[in-house]
Amino acid sequence: MDLDSEIMSKLQEVIDLLKEDYGVPVVDGREEPLDSLIQVILSQNTNDTNRDRAYQRLTERFDTPEDIMKADVREVADAISVAGLHNIKAKRIQECLKEIEERRGGLDLSFLEEMGTEEAKKWLRRLPGIGPKSAAVVLNFTFGRETFPVDTHVFRVSKRLGLIPEYSTRERAHKLLEGIVPGPRKQEFHINLIRHGRRICKARKPLCSECILKKKCDFYKERN
Repeated sequence: MDLDSEIMSKLQEVIDLLKEDYGVPVVDGREEPLDSLIQVILSQNTNDTNRDRAYQRLTERFDTPEDIMKADVREVADAISVAGLHNIKAKRIQECLKEIEERRGGLDLSFLEEMGTEEAKKWLRRLPGIGPKSAAVVLNFTFGRETFPVDTHVFRVSKRLGLIPEYSTRERAHKLLEGIVPGPRKQEFHINLIRHGRRICKARKPLCSECILKKKCDFYKERN
C-alpha cells in the first residue's frame, strides 16, 4: 500500500471512529450569509459560547447589518466585548460590511450561491480579516459547499494523527484536507474533530489513554 493509500485508509477509519463516538452532528438550518460572516469574525480567537453571547448582544442592540455598519465603532465594540479583541473585531465587521456594499451596491452575499466554490472563496478572502478558515465556514455552513474549515483543533489533531505533514502550514492544511476528506462528510468530520480536540486531544495535556484514535495516531505511537 502506498503512502497516499495509507492516509486515505486511515482517514476513513478516523472519520468512522469519531462518528461512532460523537455521532453525526445535527446542524440547524442555514444561516443568512451576512449573519454567518459576522459570527465567523466574532469567533476568531474565542470559543463558541462567547461568540454566541457577543452575537446575541450585537443583534439586540442593532436591528440590521446596515445599522451595524453605520454605527460608531465604539458602540459595536461595546456590544461584542464578551468575544475578546472587541475593538479589532468591531472594526473588521464594519470594514467587511462597507466593502461588501461598495463592491456589490448593497449588503447581500446571496450572489455567492451562483459562483463556483473557488471563485466564491477568492471573493470572500478579499474581505478584511477573512482567511481560508473563515471563508470555508461561510461557504460550508451557509451554502452547503464542500469546503473544509481548519481551525486550531482540526489543525492540531490532524497533524498528530499524521493526516497532514508535521511541517504543514494552516493554509496548506486547508488544501490538503479539503482534497482528501469525502465531500458529504466534510461538515461531520470538521465538527467531530473540533469536539475531539476540545475533549480529548487537548493542546497541552492530551488524554491519550482515553483516546479512541490512539491506534491510528502517529503522536501516540511516537510516545509509547
